[in-house]
Amino acid sequence: MATPHNAAVPGDIAKTVLMPGDPLRAKYIADNYLTDVKCFNTVRNMFGFTGNYKGKTVSVMGSGMGMPSISIYSYELYHFYDVDTIIRIGSAGGLSDDIKLRDVVIGMGACTNSNFASQYKLPGTFAPIADFGLLRKAVETAESKGVHVVVGNVLSSDTFYSDDDTCNDAWKKMGVTCVEMESAALYMIAARAKKKALGIFTISDHIYTGEALPAEDRQTTFHEMMEIALEIA
Repeated sequence: MATPHNAAVPGDIAKTVLMPGDPLRAKYIADNYLTDVKCFNTVRNMFGFTGNYKGKTVSVMGSGMGMPSISIYSYELYHFYDVDTIIRIGSAGGLSDDIKLRDVVIGMGACTNSNFASQYKLPGTFAPIADFGLLRKAVETAESKGVHVVVGNVLSSDTFYSDDDTCNDAWKKMGVTCVEMESAALYMIAARAKKKALGIFTISDHIYTGEALPAEDRQTTFHEMMEIALEIA
């Protein structure tokens, strides 16, 4: 049955969902990579589509920005729509000196400054990590395509405009590759549901060099990341 956030009914959504933050990136993927496409959701303009890619049924749906937003959509997909795998395909801001614009990063782990994990009442600090099988397939697929990828730790931040001007230096010092805003929640939701999740990112800007891509490029040009995700779906 439909939820307050998703108009789909059982059977509308594939076992694997690609999840960009931007719903227009979801539409771009549906329009340019999938065939026999059906739109299953337009609630709040958070577009969701199901179609075929090289003989596989695949869905793609926006998540919105931030951990609260992706946690709602991913929870419902895992628990109410019988989805097994969610692959986040998002933009990220580079922290490492070794990362440049348009590099593809695969999030092995996701640090966070969020209090999201407190709901689980754990007697310590939880380390949100990707599904290793998905991660390995993503790396192998990238290698087969000749795409250089960086695999490492990412930061899922609750703040885009931080009042602490030293925070990026602290995360960079610990070897964090880049910063985004959703994956730690996705990895936690997946762990609790005993499902699979992976975050793949394209560097859209760099925190230290000040370089940045325009919004339209973020929506329509991250093809290497999209194609890796589609191949492993």
